[in-house]
Amino acid sequence: MIKKTYQLETLTCPSCTMKLEGMLKQTEGVEEYEVFFNTSKIKLTYDESIVDSETIKNKIARLGFEVLKEK
Repeated sequence: MIKKTYQLETLTCPSCTMKLEGMLKQTEGVEEYEVFFNTSKIKLTYDESIVDSETIKNKIARLGFEVLKEK
C-alpha cells in the first residue's frame, strides 16, 4: 500500500470536495481517502498493484482540478 498527499489548487466549494470523494470512492485500488476542503488536500492510501499515482492525478484533472504537489 502507498500513502500519498496531493496538494490541489484551491477548492472553492463543498461540492468540489464531494466530486473528488465520489471519484475516489469509485476508483479501484483506492483503499482510504480524505479530502480536506479547508487546505485543498487529498490524503489517500492505494494499492499500487491496481492503480498508480499518474492514473489518480489524471482522474483529478478530468474533474477540473490541478495537482500542485505530491508527497
